[in-house]
Order: sequence, then structure tokens, then C-alpha cells
Amino acid sequence: MSSLNLRTQERVINHGGVAVPKISVEAQLTRMTLAHMLWENQFYIDGQSTADLMKTLVAKANPAFVASLAETARKQFKLRHVPLLLARELARSGKLTATTLNDVIQRPDEMSEFLSIYWKDGKTPLSNQVKKGLSSAFGKFNEYQLAKWDKNSAAVSMRDVMFLTHPKPVDQAQAILFKKVADKALATPDTWETELSAGADKKETFERLMAQNKLGALAFLRNLRNMVEAGISESTIRAYSTNLDVTKVLPFRYIAAARIVPQFEDMLEAMMFKSLETHEKLPGKTVLLVDISGSMFDVKVSGKSDLDRFDAAAALAVLCREICEEVEIYSFSYQCVRVPARRGFALIEAINHSQYHSGTDTGGAVRSVNANSKYDRCIIFTDEQSQSTVPAPKGKGYVVNVAAYQNGINSGAWTTITGFSEAIIDYIQLFEKL
Repeated sequence: MSSLNLRTQERVINHGGVAVPKISVEAQLTRMTLAHMLWENQFYIDGQSTADLMKTLVAKANPAFVASLAETARKQFKLRHVPLLLARELARSGKLTATTLNDVIQRPDEMSEFLSIYWKDGKTPLSNQVKKGLSSAFGKFNEYQLAKWDKNSAAVSMRDVMFLTHPKPVDQAQAILFKKVADKALATPDTWETELSAGADKKETFERLMAQNKLGALAFLRNLRNMVEAGISESTIRAYSTNLDVTKVLPFRYIAAARIVPQFEDMLEAMMFKSLETHEKLPGKTVLLVDISGSMFDVKVSGKSDLDRFDAAAALAVLCREICEEVEIYSFSYQCVRVPARRGFALIEAINHSQYHSGTDTGGAVRSVNANSKYDRCIIFTDEQSQSTVPAPKGKGYVVNVAAYQNGINSGAWTTITGFSEAIIDYIQLFEKL
């Protein structure tokens, strides 16, 4: 992650018509990388598609910075497609290293997806660094992983990747594995997807996987409705939830699941609190300002997601509520309203229903908390659609953008962070220790 509080002399006009400092190429590229979903339209990107603008920025940015950004986006923000695009654009200019590509690829299917992006504008030979990077990445994965992500619908198969890059086995076991890939003889992985696609009974499949502890936390959350519809008892589902490793599951997942199976909201909330227990506390007093203006609602964070921008902001507020030593929470639209510091789903409801969802007066909200609260830091969760100039904070200040607009509201006194994962809080904690 990067601090984007980088000042320049030139000023530009943001979406709300306010003049703000123009951010650097690297800062702009970071903002767009960490929040947007590749190949989907984003509102107000200066007349260019996001992907096209990112290509332009990569060509202008320092290659080492782009490589580091690609690794950060994949490893810390858990983005998948955008880091591959960054790697592709580095390869286009001859600046991609095999090490960077290997580090960016964290899942077997990302090798195939990278090649699809590489050839999106027409098939061209692979550079030596691309071949070396893919070859190294191929050797990281075991049979289960290769089989699980070798999808029949993929334009480029694992077998294709192997024949294109010629990875060398490190031992006899890996030589046998590579031969299985070549012979299309990988063992079918034992997952709920493969079992159900083969026609297995849903109830028997889920009960067996749970009995063998083979249903991970994400698969559990995604299949709650399937399990209910299959006739699995509520007591069985609840009992299994208590033993799951939820340390890597974000609050967004619980919010999405609770909408589908509201009868399990209490269980999901308990899982969510458990997932946040290990976070280091953010010291001092924190003021949270959550944007609930109209533009935060009914704009999905991706075409396949049930969550909108408010959901992303609210999930981050829930996270902060748990790990801040002391916290005051406000919603803002045209007004700034203090919200009770409730927890979990109750906090989301309190924020949502605290006032009407109208226009956006971010500057007025900041002036209000500056006048009425003494704090160590103020964190604004917003899509940065605002018609007002934002004054400097009275403590440390962070603008967390859950959209991907090119020019935001930052007057230069705030640190802008773009994205919506728990890594945002990790960044703030590290930033304040420097």
C-alpha cells in the first residue's frame, strides 16, 4: 500500500467541481489499482476506460514502483486481475522480471489468466522473462491445486502453460506430476464443486466434507443457503462454524452471507468478531466518518458482487469499531450525525438509518468533527463524490476511497488510501509507526 498524499503545483477539477492538487503518475496508478475491478466500467475516469488509462500510467511510471505495486495489490489487497495487467504492461516495455511475475502469481489459474491478458490484443511470442516467471510459478503448485484450478472453460489450460514454458522438475515426484499434467491425468480434487457437478447428493456431500473438516471458511459461507436447502440441520451448521479458521475472512463476506441466510446472522456475527480478535489495536481516539450519500448505494463494487459501496464502507467501519481503542462514529450526507458505537450488524443498521441519503458535504462533516471532537485520527470512508472543499484534519487524517475516481477530494492535508480490505488498517498502523 502507498501513501497518496503527494503534492504537485498543478491543480485539476474533481467530480464535484472542486479544484484539488493533481496527483503524481505513481499515486494515480496506485489509486486506480487498489480499488477497481478490471474490465468493468468505472464512473468518471476522464473519458478513458480504467484499463486503458492504467496502461498509459504504467508506461510513464518507474518500473520498480509498478512491480512493487503489482505485488502489493496481489498479496496485501488480494486483487487478482489488476496485478496481472500491471505485469503485462511491464512486459510490453521489456521491464518485467521473472521474479516479479512469479511473486504476483499466487494461484494456478492466474498463469492462464495472465496469458489471456498477454494475448488480449493479439497473439505474440512470450518474452524470456515471461517464460521464466511462468515456469517458476508452475513449480509452486501441487496436484490438488493444479487440478482444482484447471478449468475446462479456460482458453489456456495448465497443460498449455506447461508446454509453453517447459518447467523443469526439481525431483522425481514433481516429474511424475508434470507427466500427469501432460497426459491430462490429474486426480480429481475432493471439493464440493467437483462432487456436486458429478451429481452427488448435496446433503451427503456437505455432511461428509464437514465431518472430514474439508469445507473451508469461504466455502462454508458461500454454501450456507445450499446446505439449508439440502436439509442439513441448523445445529450441524452452527456446530461446524465454531471450529473454522476465519482469520483470513473479511467482514464483507459475513455481510453478504447474512443477506442470503438472515437466520444465521448471530452465528455470522460471532464468526466475524472472532476473525477480528487477532488484530493489533489502533491506539488513541479515532473518528470515523462514513459517507451515506446517494452515490454510495446501488453501485456494486463489481458486476458479480451483491455488495455496494456503502457495504464496503460499513464493513470497514465494523472492522475499525473492533480494533480502535476509542472510537466515535459519524455518518455524513448533507448533515453530519453521531452514530451509537454499536458492534457488527447493529452498527451497519445504525449508520444506514441515521439520516437521509442525499448529497455529499464532506467538508461540512470534517468541520463539524473538528469543532466538536478532539481526536488522534480521522478516517473518512467515501467514494469521494463531494461538492465541498475539505479542510485539514485536527489530527492525522485518512480518506479511504471505495471507488476509483481519477481526481478526489484531497486538498493535500490528508493521506488518501484506495481500496476496501483489512489491509487499510494495517497500513495506517504501519504508517503511524514510521
